[in-house]
Amino acid sequence: MRAQQANANRRMRWLRHGVSAGICAALSACTSAPPPLRLGTTTTVEQSGALAALAEGWAGAKLSTVIAPSGQILRSAASGDLDVVITHAPALERKFLAGHVALRCALVASRFGIVGPAADPAGVARASSAADAFRRIATGRHRFVSRGDSSGTHIKELALWTAAGVAPQHQPWYIESGTDQAATLHLADERDAYALADLPTLARLPGLTLHTLFTGDSALTNPYTLYVIRAPAPHPAARAFAEWAMGAGREKILTRILTGGRPAFVSRDDRCTSPG
Repeated sequence: MRAQQANANRRMRWLRHGVSAGICAALSACTSAPPPLRLGTTTTVEQSGALAALAEGWAGAKLSTVIAPSGQILRSAASGDLDVVITHAPALERKFLAGHVALRCALVASRFGIVGPAADPAGVARASSAADAFRRIATGRHRFVSRGDSSGTHIKELALWTAAGVAPQHQPWYIESGTDQAATLHLADERDAYALADLPTLARLPGLTLHTLFTGDSALTNPYTLYVIRAPAPHPAARAFAEWAMGAGREKILTRILTGGRPAFVSRDDRCTSPG
């Protein structure tokens, strides 16, 4: 009887050991999987089609994507809440990411255009520069719809007003939508107003009556830059994602076209650099 009980006790110990080992192995397998790669990007990168071109082709670590205006994305990256960011606000990137970047990759560039009603009462199409176009809008007090949301597009717009020597805020003709590019352009269309548009995004918004009136200024270049964030160490998959984005991912982005068949994006530098 005692021998039988001893054998039973041994079997129970082995069973408990086996169950414990199985649980530990399962937990180990769960915890050894890398966390999702936290990608932060902007509404313009999404609405232009660039984000879809990247996300659809990436076969590595799972992406957890956050979409917000550039200012918000860059603040989050500087706080260590994101692993990779793709933004298009160079001045804000320099301001918020200093000391937080493991790798900087000049991905692609699109172009902004000044859009407005077909009648073009401000004569924007006859402007000599983007600043001159903005000055014409202000001089005639023609309605202009701004994003007003600290996005890359908004920051570019503010720089153009500064170049034009105009402070449009609080003027009755200046309307701040406080929302994304697509909604802003729809509002400009409804108000028969001017706006600054990212051209790849505009091309994906059917039904608008807005006309692209002015694009002929290098100040309207819209550079997209990818950053691998050091927070405090890069995500294990971040560099692989950057390398893929600069290769096959970028090739997918470059296949996008504008209305009329022109390329929506152009390539930038082929190299990624590590800040010194």
